[in-house]
Amino acid sequence: MSPEQFLQQVRRGNIAPAYLFLGPESYHREMCRRALIEAVLGKGEAAEEGLSRHDLEEVTVAEVIDDASAYSLFAPRRVIWVTSAESALPRGRVSSGEETEGLAPKSGGEEVLERYMANPTPGVAVVFQAGRYSFEGEDKAKVERIRKFYAPLGSIVEFAELTAQEARLFARELARHAELTIGGEALEYLTESLGASAARIAAEIEKLRLYRGRGATITEADIAALAPDARETTIFALVAALGRGDRLQSMRILDTLVREGEYLPLALSFLATQLRLALMAREAGLKGPQQVQAHFTRLGTPMWRARAEQVWQTASLFSKEKLARSLQLVFQADHGLRDTRPDDRIVMERFILSLTA
Repeated sequence: MSPEQFLQQVRRGNIAPAYLFLGPESYHREMCRRALIEAVLGKGEAAEEGLSRHDLEEVTVAEVIDDASAYSLFAPRRVIWVTSAESALPRGRVSSGEETEGLAPKSGGEEVLERYMANPTPGVAVVFQAGRYSFEGEDKAKVERIRKFYAPLGSIVEFAELTAQEARLFARELARHAELTIGGEALEYLTESLGASAARIAAEIEKLRLYRGRGATITEADIAALAPDARETTIFALVAALGRGDRLQSMRILDTLVREGEYLPLALSFLATQLRLALMAREAGLKGPQQVQAHFTRLGTPMWRARAEQVWQTASLFSKEKLARSLQLVFQADHGLRDTRPDDRIVMERFILSLTA
């Protein structure tokens, strides 16, 4: 079920004995967590007394179920929150030949869940949270194994990452509640710079409300001033101009960064990261943003959709040889920024002139 369907059930008082919260999207998961705790335990001290927490990297499924099966004199209604649900899956070979993700085998985990669900403890809601993997790319098979393992629970709430369109609709709705006016281009700028993350979008809109006040019209300049990653968009425009060999536009963008007070060593650091990721994508022979996102996510590098598209565009603009040369020039520019010099801008201008020669 979707988070919206879950919230509707909870508001009607229809609480299942156990749930699997599956997927990486944290904003709506936290909303559902608060709603469930309030519906089962109420508010205040009573809620805290009835809430138990476990981590399946430290305990087994059987130990969690033992806790759920134990009656409490002090808390007749309980919520048991279980994180790292992925760790319950045993290691072993599946039909595809891949190794199942997880820690050491948890003996009889599925059987334990089946026995408990046949006779769940009244007044207790158990939630297993598995947020490590996304629903796309190479994670899809892992998500399906998790889904199969926890199938005895019956109730699965999916928290998929927002698409670009969903992120814009979400941001527009939050802006309406905050009584802010955000135009289409500014809204696009906000959602792309924040990687279409619902949690980050919500935090930034609240900051914009406090910064400008209710009833204000939000511009791209407001977003760039507050959103921590928004200036990356300007720096990415510099990368694109350098890739085209457009010296004039590169100089104009550098002038914009200087006027906005951007710390140029930090800008160079981001530019170096962008070029390095693009070179890695080239060397790995990746084709398209989806492969870029899946590849770097597997390597443990945070990579949201908009970021993957930027890396892919950079890899498309630069040849492998030009990427290697660019990184050499970045190293020289970094050395120049650390050396005694008249102005950071002069070092960056020299870098642009060399790369667009």
